[in-house]
Amino acid sequence: MALLFQGAAFCPSCGAARSRAQEAQPHATRCPGCKGDMHWVRVGDVDLLECAACDGTWIEADAFEQLCAERDRQTDMVQRKPAGRKTAESSAVDRVRYRPCPQCGKMMNRLNFARLSGTVVDVCRGHGTFLDRGELHQVVAFIMEGGLSRTRQAELAQLKEEAGRVRELLAQLSRTRQS
Repeated sequence: MALLFQGAAFCPSCGAARSRAQEAQPHATRCPGCKGDMHWVRVGDVDLLECAACDGTWIEADAFEQLCAERDRQTDMVQRKPAGRKTAESSAVDRVRYRPCPQCGKMMNRLNFARLSGTVVDVCRGHGTFLDRGELHQVVAFIMEGGLSRTRQAELAQLKEEAGRVRELLAQLSRTRQS
């Protein structure tokens, strides 16, 4: 897996160009993590909101789905984890906080990405996902290391196990009715 370092113009592995240009924004979007201003940024061909104060990232639902599905977009996202900055938020890492969606204002759900990644992200179904500092890198690395495939295999094994239990219960019920 190639790392795309901040400031690099091209991916050292595949040579894909990286564009990270800030775009004008019609209104300020508040960060669900620290309430700071978020600004639109384009990474590769994916638009996302970044918070300069806490390094949080908001990625809209469609863009996040595409990111998970397309390897080229993943490569654009992989970069060195942001260094150094500490905030009051990051010092309370263990404290669970439910955050409002920047689009609809409803509280987002906290989910372990793909159930196996160990990265807990804030999700508003239909609107998008908020990732704390470094979590986007963790999610993309999980995907590139085959994490989604492992998740599908685990879900398939669980479904097979449940089907076996249902068959056994049906057989027990049939034996009970016969006696």
